[in-house]
Amino acid sequence: MDTTLMVNMPRPLCLIENVKGQLKPNQEALRILSAITQPVVVVAIVGLYRTGKSYLMNKLAGKKKGFSLGSTVQAHTKGIWMWCVPHPQKKDHILVLLDTEGLGDVEKGDNQNDCWIFALAILLSSTFVYNSIGAINQQAMDQLYYVTELTDRIRARTSTDQEDDMEDSSEFVSFFPEFVWSLRDMTLKLEVDGCCVTADEYLENSLKLKEGTCKEIEKYNLPRLCIRKFFPKKKCFIFCPPTEWKKLSQLETLQEHEIDSEFLQQVAEFCLYILKNCKTKTLPGSILVNGPRLESLVLTYVEAISSGDMPCIENAVLALAKIENSAAVQKAITHYDHQMSQRVQLPTETLQELLDLHRTCEREAIEIFLRTSFKDEDHSFQKELGLQLEDRWDDFCKRNLEASSTRCCTLLQDIFRPLEEHVRNGTFSKPGGYGLFVQETLRLKKKYYGEPKKGIQAEEVLQTYLQSKEAVSNAILQTDQSLTEKEKQIEVERKKTESAVAAAKLLEETQKKNEKLMEQKERSYQEHMRQLTQKMENDRIQLKAEQERTLALKLQEQKQLLQEGFQEESRKLQEEIKKVEKKYKETMDHMKAESSKATVKIVEEMQRKYDQMMEDKDRNHQKHLQELTKKMERDRAQQVAEQENIITLILQERELQFKEEISEERRKHEKEIQDLETKNRETLLKFESEQAQSSENTIKMLNEMKEMNLKIVEQKEKAFEYHLKQLTEKMDRDTAKLLAEQEEALTNKLQEQGEIFNKNLKKQNKRHEEEIRNIKMKKNSGCSMM
Repeated sequence: MDTTLMVNMPRPLCLIENVKGQLKPNQEALRILSAITQPVVVVAIVGLYRTGKSYLMNKLAGKKKGFSLGSTVQAHTKGIWMWCVPHPQKKDHILVLLDTEGLGDVEKGDNQNDCWIFALAILLSSTFVYNSIGAINQQAMDQLYYVTELTDRIRARTSTDQEDDMEDSSEFVSFFPEFVWSLRDMTLKLEVDGCCVTADEYLENSLKLKEGTCKEIEKYNLPRLCIRKFFPKKKCFIFCPPTEWKKLSQLETLQEHEIDSEFLQQVAEFCLYILKNCKTKTLPGSILVNGPRLESLVLTYVEAISSGDMPCIENAVLALAKIENSAAVQKAITHYDHQMSQRVQLPTETLQELLDLHRTCEREAIEIFLRTSFKDEDHSFQKELGLQLEDRWDDFCKRNLEASSTRCCTLLQDIFRPLEEHVRNGTFSKPGGYGLFVQETLRLKKKYYGEPKKGIQAEEVLQTYLQSKEAVSNAILQTDQSLTEKEKQIEVERKKTESAVAAAKLLEETQKKNEKLMEQKERSYQEHMRQLTQKMENDRIQLKAEQERTLALKLQEQKQLLQEGFQEESRKLQEEIKKVEKKYKETMDHMKAESSKATVKIVEEMQRKYDQMMEDKDRNHQKHLQELTKKMERDRAQQVAEQENIITLILQERELQFKEEISEERRKHEKEIQDLETKNRETLLKFESEQAQSSENTIKMLNEMKEMNLKIVEQKEKAFEYHLKQLTEKMDRDTAKLLAEQEEALTNKLQEQGEIFNKNLKKQNKRHEEEIRNIKMKKNSGCSMM
């Protein structure tokens, strides 16, 4: 909705309707007020009916017509009418004109309704115009008896003690509007004791008191005392009759040449003064009032009157504070969300980058809240703001992690896709393929590190990806025939060492990130405390200025009473001044106590956060150590199991090789025996065929050959057994040597990992001790502040 169109109202609208003596707010008028975000300058006019109030208000609006003038003896305007127009002299301000129904209408029957109209006009306005006919005399004062009933119609605070009546009357000065008395159709000369006087001097002279104690004198002095007490700043304007009495009913249709020029000049001076000097509507505590705040005041006051209660400034301010403070929290959160969405480009390269942006936007949000909030005495709304900002920060951290993980996963898929295709195509399934695979992996890792905008999850996502491809890397390593078993084992150990170092580094980075997040929470509380302390100090200075201004006005009134010779009234006023000073001192002491209490409360809250932070750090520290210990135990158990598997495989290969060698030797030996047996059979057959020729020699030769064959077989068997014994001893020596080498390598590996673990443990303990010392120093400094 366009605010400019809303404030340029073409005509007035009833703000508070008066229906059979019952006051009721007009919802359409309230809707218009709710759309006005600028501060408002509120001018209200009150007076007897048929005294020309509406004419002056139309002139202030710069219009000839608007508020209904009426032309009969019957009161025309009912309730309170409103006209909102841009202020002609104050930029970014809205002029709200309130025209009230005429007082003293005989048709009403009683004056209760008039008193409430009068009280509402004072409560809602920043300049109060009282309009009357003729000179200021006792009759005019008697008609102003509504002023004497203000303390019975309005309360400054909720307390109803008798002692508070005096305090209420003194507090009224701080928020009551400026008083302007317009004297219409004045025909008398402005002379006092034969001397010409100004309109203001005439008013001051008319407000002088009479000495004495009789009831008549008290009745004479009462309205004058009330005006002097409630309205220290007073102004008077005198208007001559605008035209002959027959034409007064047609005043809004008359041309300027038909209206008395002196009257027009007086109206121009009146409008110039009002527009130039009328202040912005404020509440106690110098709270500027805009459209929604004025709407809230209307609702609060009318509701109190309708329920039979007295309108209370304190209740109105507290009710308004709840609405405004809730809106202030939402405004601050909206600003934070908008600024973060504009400034933050997820993912951020580092956590510190996100922290810096968050701190800037958080500081601005707190400033907006403290600038637009008020009366947050228990700091509940500021705590709510802190909780919502913390939730927003946690959400941004989570989104930053997700954005970084998504970005890194996408990069890894794009960068390592060619490598995965080569693996599927068997490019590295050849001698020397593992070396090519490692070189390509290193090149792609370098390319990945060179890509921008990866965020804080870059290393963790990379390590997770590489671990997922560990089986592929091991398969390529084991199938590479150009590498010896020893080289393969060395490569496996190297990869495990790199993985352990990367895991330790990742754990350390995680620990640092958690420490930064905890430090951020501490800084948030410090920023809240700093700005809250500054606001409380500013409020104290502002209250001091208001109290000093009130005291100055009271002292001025006391001086004037002394000059007029009213010692008793001066004494009463002096007592009132003392009570104001006492109350001011009590208020300042209370504010200091509240400030100290708030500081102590925040320090205690921070201390509790420190203690919680320390416990969290201890838990994280112990958890970190447990994770490192468990990881080292798992790595040690895994390495022992892998070494046992490797040794078992090697022994099985050696056993198979040994069995093959024995089988080969056995085959050779059996073949030689078979060859000898075949040769013996052939020789035996040959000699059997020649048996007849040389039987004795043949038998002898056969026996010798048999013995020789037996010796050869025996030698062969002995040689086989000796060879088998040598192979067994060699296998035992190789096995023992292999076991010693593997045990030595495993021991060195475990010692190396133990050194890495101890080094990380020392670093963590050192950092943990430094954090504890820092927290203790902050705790001591917080206690010293208290």
